[in-house]
Amino acid sequence: MAAVTIRPVSAGSALSGNRLPRSTPWIILGASLVISFALFALLAAAAGGDFSVVGAVVVGAILYLVASTGITAAVEGRRQATDRLVTGLVTSAFLLAMVPLVSVAITVIGNGVARMDATFFTSSMRNVVGEGGGALHAMIGTLLITLAATIISVPLGLMTSIYLVEYGRGRIAKTITFLVDVMTGIPSIVAGLFAYALFALFLGPGVRMGIVGAVALSVLMIPVVVRSSEEMLKLVPHELREASYALGVPKWLTIVKVVLPTSTAGITTGVVLAIARVIGETAPLLITAGFTASMNYNLFADRMQSLPVFVYTQYANQGNPVEAFLDRAWAAALVLILIVMALNLIARLVAKYFSPKTGR
Repeated sequence: MAAVTIRPVSAGSALSGNRLPRSTPWIILGASLVISFALFALLAAAAGGDFSVVGAVVVGAILYLVASTGITAAVEGRRQATDRLVTGLVTSAFLLAMVPLVSVAITVIGNGVARMDATFFTSSMRNVVGEGGGALHAMIGTLLITLAATIISVPLGLMTSIYLVEYGRGRIAKTITFLVDVMTGIPSIVAGLFAYALFALFLGPGVRMGIVGAVALSVLMIPVVVRSSEEMLKLVPHELREASYALGVPKWLTIVKVVLPTSTAGITTGVVLAIARVIGETAPLLITAGFTASMNYNLFADRMQSLPVFVYTQYANQGNPVEAFLDRAWAAALVLILIVMALNLIARLVAKYFSPKTGR
């Protein structure tokens, strides 16, 4: 008897006659936008008002979701229609989330490029009352304050996470975890008031110094460092610890030589993201470090300017001409955004090149 070979028929070939062309979603989207824009144009002409681009896009997206789902359900079936509907909703949510980001980027770049010159990066605002001047003193202040906050918060946060993962058990560890979670949600202004009140007890009211701002920022950084480092330490396989213990290595040396090197990339990424989180804070630095028009390299003496406070003061205390103050504020905001972008890029590069390599 001859053998009979049965070849399965793929679902795609079985339903090839009931498939919409690949260009159909784009055609439906274009038609929906055309109808929506035409409708809003007629309404604007009839009412004598302004044409709403945002409203036309939103209505067009809704028309596209309804039309594409209905056409797909009629031709391809309910499952494909549900898939296309969910895909459209996810894509719309993504585009909606990108709108404010793109809008902020375009606005800041468009208004800040005008003052991105050599003078802005090489001079301060000392004796400047109108045009000219720069934000060098604010950049130096931001660098020093953030560096001091990192030096304070990273050792404390890292040692706390090591205790929670390697040593902490019972009620004490749960209490520390709860307090860290509470600190994560503390408003930045509260951190600034705490640091100001702490130093006012020793140095008197009215104290304004860079180190006070660093302490305020460290209060905001510590919980981020603790949580990120804790998660990275938990990812280290227990087999590595057990192998080290089997060789007679003490626990503290196992942590230093095995656990920390394995999680270095993740910990570094968390630290960099924590820095990016606090470098743009304005309220705590306005209370603790104050603002000044002169250079100050000493964290422990006098007021110190920072980029977020520089943006605030330039916008809030506008002089003559107003355009000069606004241009400096936009330029400082652009520099701050570029710094945050650079920090996030560094975090990604560290995670990519320094993470433990898997596989053989």
